[in-house]
Amino acid sequence: MQDQNWGDEELWIVTASSANVPQASTTGQKSPTRDFNPYNNPSKATVSGEEVQASRVKAETLAVQMSQFVRIIGRVFATAQQQIDPLAGLQLDEIKLAVEISGKGEIKLLGTGIETSGKGAIELKFKRIDPSK
Repeated sequence: MQDQNWGDEELWIVTASSANVPQASTTGQKSPTRDFNPYNNPSKATVSGEEVQASRVKAETLAVQMSQFVRIIGRVFATAQQQIDPLAGLQLDEIKLAVEISGKGEIKLLGTGIETSGKGAIELKFKRIDPSK
């Protein structure tokens, strides 16, 4: 079986966004912080109080986004490595990044303060190649 048109194949991307949380009214009335009744809106799937949305993304779109992301990250860290004083004897050896794929196939770098466990983050680990091997 040949994979000539693999870019036309589609992947399901499942994302979660905060469920509609009622806003406090301007009349001073209290409103619940979250509605945990799963039968209120049976047409919307939820996981841990977050609404689940699924979308299809072409493999080619995802490949282009990932290639662009890796190319830019490579340039950023190559520039950082050039800034290290060679006399210090330091070398960037390994980079570990957490990324997230949006429902549109966009690759997003997760910054500090984002809890990646349970969020579906992908961990990319780049390690320096040992030229002696």
